[in-house]
Amino acid sequence: MTVTTNNPKTEAVPVELVTFTIDGTEVSVPKGTLIIRAAEQAGIQIPRFCDHPLLAPAGACRQCLVEVAMPDREGNVRPMPKPQASCTMTVAPGMVVKTQHTSAVADKAQQGVMELLLMNHPLDCPVCDKGGECPLQNQAMSNGRTDTRFVDVKRTFPKPIALSTQILLDRERCVLCQRCTRFSEEIAGDAFIALQDRGAHQQIGRFDEDVLGFAGAESSTGPVDRPVGEATTDTSGRPFSSYYSGNTVQICPVGALTGAGYRFRSRPFDLVSTESIAEHDSCGSAIRIDHRRGQVLRRLSGEDPVVNEEWITDKDRFAFTWQSAADRITTPLVREDGKLRPASWVEALEVAAAGLARARQSGGVGVLPGGRLTVEDAFAWSRFARTALGTNDVDQRARVHSAEEAAFLAHVVAGSGVGVTFGDLEQAPAVLLVGLEAEEEAGITFLRLRKGAMGRSRTKIFSIAPYATRGLTRLNGTLLPAAPGTEAEWLTSLTTTLGGGLSPADAPTSDIDTSALAQPGAVILVGERLAGSRGAYAAVVGLAEATGARLAWIPRRAGERGGVEAGLLPDLLPGGRPVADAAARAQVAEAWGAEIPETPGRDTAGILAALADGTLGGAIVGGVELADLPDPAAARAALDAATARGGFVVSLEVRASEVTERADVVLPVAPPVERAGSYWNWEGRVRSFGAALESSALPDHRVLHVLAQHLGVDLQAATPAEAHLSIAMTQHSAWTGDRLTVQGGAPAAPPAVGFGQAVLATWRLQLDAGRGQDGEQFLAGTAKQAVARMSAATAAGFGVADGDRVAVSTKRGAVEVPAVVTDGMVDGVVWLPLNSAACRVHDTLGASAGDLVTVTTHMSDAQVTPVTHASDNSEKGSR
Repeated sequence: MTVTTNNPKTEAVPVELVTFTIDGTEVSVPKGTLIIRAAEQAGIQIPRFCDHPLLAPAGACRQCLVEVAMPDREGNVRPMPKPQASCTMTVAPGMVVKTQHTSAVADKAQQGVMELLLMNHPLDCPVCDKGGECPLQNQAMSNGRTDTRFVDVKRTFPKPIALSTQILLDRERCVLCQRCTRFSEEIAGDAFIALQDRGAHQQIGRFDEDVLGFAGAESSTGPVDRPVGEATTDTSGRPFSSYYSGNTVQICPVGALTGAGYRFRSRPFDLVSTESIAEHDSCGSAIRIDHRRGQVLRRLSGEDPVVNEEWITDKDRFAFTWQSAADRITTPLVREDGKLRPASWVEALEVAAAGLARARQSGGVGVLPGGRLTVEDAFAWSRFARTALGTNDVDQRARVHSAEEAAFLAHVVAGSGVGVTFGDLEQAPAVLLVGLEAEEEAGITFLRLRKGAMGRSRTKIFSIAPYATRGLTRLNGTLLPAAPGTEAEWLTSLTTTLGGGLSPADAPTSDIDTSALAQPGAVILVGERLAGSRGAYAAVVGLAEATGARLAWIPRRAGERGGVEAGLLPDLLPGGRPVADAAARAQVAEAWGAEIPETPGRDTAGILAALADGTLGGAIVGGVELADLPDPAAARAALDAATARGGFVVSLEVRASEVTERADVVLPVAPPVERAGSYWNWEGRVRSFGAALESSALPDHRVLHVLAQHLGVDLQAATPAEAHLSIAMTQHSAWTGDRLTVQGGAPAAPPAVGFGQAVLATWRLQLDAGRGQDGEQFLAGTAKQAVARMSAATAAGFGVADGDRVAVSTKRGAVEVPAVVTDGMVDGVVWLPLNSAACRVHDTLGASAGDLVTVTTHMSDAQVTPVTHASDNSEKGSR
């Protein structure tokens, strides 16, 4: 029997069905379906511990035993001699299955397995974190014996073992289902936890290289992957290292694995749960927030097959304490006699409106919303800038940026709807990563790429980067080595090779087979770091046009895609409409009921420069961390100069920051947990969430709505519903006119590297010194150490050996970190983490990727040599 399924992206595919009988009911399921899955489709419950729909079958716990009968060659249905594990056996035509509901044999087998599992399991349910939501508890009641025959002493272990500062292991609770080890091997690709020893001594523990035969597996990258925090060691001495370790806690069926932050804090039946969306990156992962008495106690992964399936990163899971930190701003602040004092909302809004009105008349107001905004907030910020302040001086990019990037976003991203999806990544024949380290900057994207690379489609992953990261290695990826700033050379070469019809022998990249990138369905993923490479965005558009590959842009912050759609760029209006186009302005003016300024505005660097020289009369700033900017010192000086000469600065913030210290009025806004809203994830999918906690705190869009009323403008954003209606009116028709063109010009010439110098490569690690992780001490202990990576030839030129401490410096300052000699890295390049605790590149060095730095084997004031950068500091913000 076959049926036909219609997939809008593929041709009709026939599906062969198999008919069998389970508990007396005839069922037809696709060929290859496991018995336990077929039972689920028929509404029949079979107990299990090791089975998980996203993990390969293991048959480890044996709790799902069922009675199976198969037809022989003559068609006689004969029972198999012993019960079978339904999680490892697929259905067959004519098969007859009896579960514990209809078979005494299956029921007895399941009771026997349960008796063995409980034999050594501790009776500590009242204090176990899993108590109340434990499959072992539930199935012991439904499928176990009513009494016990075990009278001996239960096995015990010292407890707990600290697999990391974040994850703790109680070995006596473990039922050896191997969910955690299978997740680490199959999904994350991190060999951080393993099944060790045999027989009665078998147990789960930290990955043991000697026992499992992986000795030397981390010879070149070991120091980098070790957590900063101390961890108890077992036979391996290797610490737990993974960005996805918290998933093992959630899928553990018995509470053997627990999170240090939640351990012994609450019982599940005391918690109130709310579905939400993670705020730490642009993936839009579904999460569940569990809270009690107004306090969030834990976050779990939500189930969303089209986005994050059932997994989230440790950052999304554990980094939520920042929203209730001690420096949370709960009341408006107004500066008086040089100091901020508490004020009422009425007073603060009146002072803010009056100050912004004066600044508008004294040159204008710059608008810096930041990348944390929800969709509702982003549209309110955009409308506030254009209608209440009459300016296009608005830019959400608190990072390295460029005019070329803005044109790319307007040309490719804005108004494009749902484009490349997570599912497309799994099915693509090839994916090219440009300016993107997926594991560090978009964790769930990495898991979906790995699923494609290791799955049936065997997706080929290519990355243009200075070295092959641990993440790329776990994707079985291919490095296209490039120094920072030279990405356009690779992209142009690929365009010539794949789109120009050259034979492999004539291709400039003949030593690396990249032909898969020209196959239908190939994808190019572009990261925000590419803004620092002149000509790269134009080159990537050319490559996509030449090969037919689909393009997707993956920013690091959750609100940036929504900000692009809302027009939070100096030359862009909502929906991809160019500011300079009269028809585009007319459409937005009709929706907003106000004239739109016709002159494109300044970008972030231009706004800060205008504040510094007095061209602008003030600024309104959202969640911008000055340390994230390419030149934090210049940003601080710009805000200081603006307020010193009588300019006016308003800050909308959740917590005290360097901006609030310099602001004339501070208006507190609600963190994600205390408000409803939506994020526009990188796919183009709108991800809505509700408020988990009741709060009187106001979201950005409501604060801006009231502030605009004081300025005589109606933003139509007083409530989420009104904000949604306003967005719908703005986006009621797609923009069909001309879009901005991406003109990159010639790539910048590589800087002349002098003696003792190297080109800087840098990006942010997932766990770093960002304020979104503040207050989570256990998670902070698992952050990777800051190191300086360089090739063997580069290290030899500096006289540096692997593990030596080196000073990487500019004329601004220096950072001192261990050196790691990295195989296959581009010569003449040194890589540093952008914002780790011991290495803040922008803040300390005042440098960005592609700049020159000096490397010495130790640091002293006399040895910090002034360096001539590849570009002047005045250009840094727009690179």
